[in-house]
Amino acid sequence: ERGVRIADVRTGSGLRFQVSLDRGMDLSLAEYKGMPLAWRSAQGDVHPSFYDPHGSGWARSFPGGLMTGCGITHAGRPCVDEGEALGMHGRLSNIPATNVSHATEWKGDRCFFRVKGEMRETSLFKDQLLLQRVIETELGVSTITFHDTVLNEGIKRSPLMMLYHINTGWPLVDEGTALLLNANLTKPRDAAAEKGIDTARKMTGPIPDYQEQVFFHDLEPDAAGNANVLLANRKLHTGLFVRFRMRELPRFVQWKMMGEGTYVLGLEPANCWTQGRVKERERGTLQFLDPGERREFFLQIGILEGRDSLDQFIQQHQLT
Repeated sequence: ERGVRIADVRTGSGLRFQVSLDRGMDLSLAEYKGMPLAWRSAQGDVHPSFYDPHGSGWARSFPGGLMTGCGITHAGRPCVDEGEALGMHGRLSNIPATNVSHATEWKGDRCFFRVKGEMRETSLFKDQLLLQRVIETELGVSTITFHDTVLNEGIKRSPLMMLYHINTGWPLVDEGTALLLNANLTKPRDAAAEKGIDTARKMTGPIPDYQEQVFFHDLEPDAAGNANVLLANRKLHTGLFVRFRMRELPRFVQWKMMGEGTYVLGLEPANCWTQGRVKERERGTLQFLDPGERREFFLQIGILEGRDSLDQFIQQHQLT
């Protein structure tokens, strides 16, 4: 949309993605060798000036895209927490980045590309949080890495809720596509999800009048402390993996929407579930940042091509 700045990145491997600088440095369009990777909504990249922070107004400007950031002080359902009305998924995706820069750096024979920027979620007498984001990739490589740091610049303790809303769509998502992971436990969000619990990680074709299903996965980290998730399309011999450090992102939410017109699988690493801040506070799981405290997050999205690459990744990380 007019007025939304975009950084267009091509790695040379066939991976292309766009960083939406005026929308929290989200990832918008993404493709691999011309094949779309991300589901995108009918709204497109709506300018943040049209953002509606009330209730579910976030959905009116939700563009989809490869990664939409949710946070920084709230993620999940709209709610009222200690008298404060909180809109769906927070404000992060509609905060324009400042101090934006890009760089190319050679290290020996390797060439790295980086896009950097800062987003502030601030309010008079309330939270003063700074998110410093570095998005990194490499020449000839098909991975995107987020290095995020959240700093409390204020004098009060602030809630911290971060969720990375990764949105995958057709043709990667198709009948027979499977979500592979290493889970200790999977819980349905509600009755609709409970009906689909046995086939939660197997995709169907588009279904008329489909009701979204959301699942909460308790993942097992690898030896390095990372969770590894793979969306595998065996017909295309292509997969999309997500890797994230569980120390800061201990939750993983699956949004399964196999509907006609809205056909998308959401993969959502987070430090919270999606019932809203008030529920996190009630459970005693709401995270905070003290004044001067910082928290660092690591997330990686990558593409695998070929039967052998898929099998090797599955075996290496013991995915089922």
